Amino acid sequence: MTADLFGSAESGDIPLAERLRPTGLDEVAGQRHLLGPGKPLRLAFDSGKLHSMILWGPPGVGKTTLARLMAQAFEAEFVALSAVFSGVKDIREAVASAQAAKARGRHTILFVDEVHRFNKAQQDAFLPFVEQGLVTFIGATTENPSFEVNSALLSRAAVYVLEPLDAEAMHALFERACAAACPDLAFEQDARDRLVGFADGDARRLLNLVEQVTVAARTTGVTSVAPEFVDEALASKLRRFDKGGEAFYDQISALHKAVRGSDPDAALYWFCRMLDGGAEPLYLGRRLVRMASEDIGLADPRALDISLDACAAFERLGSPEGELALAQAVVFLACAAKSNALYKAYNAARKFVADDGSRPVPLHLRNAPTRLMKELGYGHAYRYAHDEPEGYAAGEQYLPDGMAPPRWYRPVERGMEAQIAAKLEHLRRLDAAARNDAPDKPETPDSR
Repeated sequence: MTADLFGSAESGDIPLAERLRPTGLDEVAGQRHLLGPGKPLRLAFDSGKLHSMILWGPPGVGKTTLARLMAQAFEAEFVALSAVFSGVKDIREAVASAQAAKARGRHTILFVDEVHRFNKAQQDAFLPFVEQGLVTFIGATTENPSFEVNSALLSRAAVYVLEPLDAEAMHALFERACAAACPDLAFEQDARDRLVGFADGDARRLLNLVEQVTVAARTTGVTSVAPEFVDEALASKLRRFDKGGEAFYDQISALHKAVRGSDPDAALYWFCRMLDGGAEPLYLGRRLVRMASEDIGLADPRALDISLDACAAFERLGSPEGELALAQAVVFLACAAKSNALYKAYNAARKFVADDGSRPVPLHLRNAPTRLMKELGYGHAYRYAHDEPEGYAAGEQYLPDGMAPPRWYRPVERGMEAQIAAKLEHLRRLDAAARNDAPDKPETPDSR
C-alpha cells in the first residue's frame, strides 16, 4: 500500500475506510476460504477469466472491494449501481456505458450493490446483457440470494459466501488503521479488544470506530487509550448497541427468555429497547417466528401464524406502523401456552438419523407405479387410513422394519398439546388392541 493511503494532507478529509481500501488481493482482510491459494476467488483472479457472480455476506466484509479489485485485475471498466437509489433508467445508462466501452475495446464489470432490493423486473433487465457477454455481472447482497435473487439471474452467476472477519483479521486491520490514523496514540490491549468486539467482524465499522476514538482522544489530549475511554467516546453507540455486537446478542437473548418465561411486559421492554437501538424490525420478526416453533410449538399453533402475519404486516406497512403488529406478536407469544416438545423431538430425530444407517422403506409403504413393482410386493397390504374405523389403521407399521417406536414427540399437558397427548394415547390403545387381536401370520415374500 502506498504512503498516501495512510493519510497525507490531501487525504485528510477522506474517511479512513476509503483510505485503507485494499489495492490488491493480498491486502484484503479475511476471506481466506475464498482468497487463499487454490481457493475459488483466487483461482478466478489467477485464471484470467471473468465470470458473473453474487457476493453474499454481511456489511463490511469486502464485497465492493472485491468487485473493484476484479475490475482492476482484468483492466475492465467498472460501473457501479446501488439498488437502493437506482431504477430501470440507471440500468439503461449502465448498459449504454458498457456498449461505449466495448466500442473502445474494453469489457465492463457491472456491480450492483444490495441487488436484493431490485424487484424481479429490474433483475430481469440485466439478463440479456449478461447472456450477450456485454457485461460481467457482480451483485452484492446481505440477504440469502436463494430467496432474494430471481432464479434466472441466479443460474447465470456463481454465488460466493463472504464471512464476518475473524478476530485475527480484525486485529491485523486494527494495527493498519492505527498506523494510518493515529500512530501517536497508544491503545491498551483491553481497549483494542473492546473496539474489535464492538465491530463484530465488520471491517468498515472497525475503521469508523478507530476514527471516532482518535478524534475524541485528540480533542481531550489523551495519548493512552484505556477501555474506559473507549466506552466514554462511544457512549451513545454503546447505549443503542451495534448490530452483531455483544449487547445486541445479550438483548435478543433477554427478549427470547422473557417470551419463554411468559412475561409480556419484559418481552415488550426488550423488544422496544432493540427497536430504539436501531435493530432491523424484520430481524426481530424472524426471531419471533423461531420462538413460536421452539418454545410454543403445538401447545398453541396460532403462535406461528401470528408471528408470520406480523412479519407480513410490517413488510406491507413499514415503520413505524408495522412495528405495532410485531409488538402484538411479542405479547401473544409471551402469553401463549409453552411447550418445547416439538423442538426436542426434532433435535432427537435429526440426531438419530445422522447416527443411524439408511433403513429401507417397508414394502407395504412403497409406491408401486409399475407392474414389476407390484409383482415385487411394493405397496402390498397397505391399509388406506380413510377407509378404517375412526380414519385410523390401528396396528399399522409406518417405521422401517425392526425399528422400535422412538417416542420422540412427547406432548406436554398444556394448551392444545394436552388434547394432542390424549389423542395419541387413544391411538396407541387402538394399536395395542389391534396387535393383540391379530393372528400370527406365516412369513411370506410380501411381508419380508
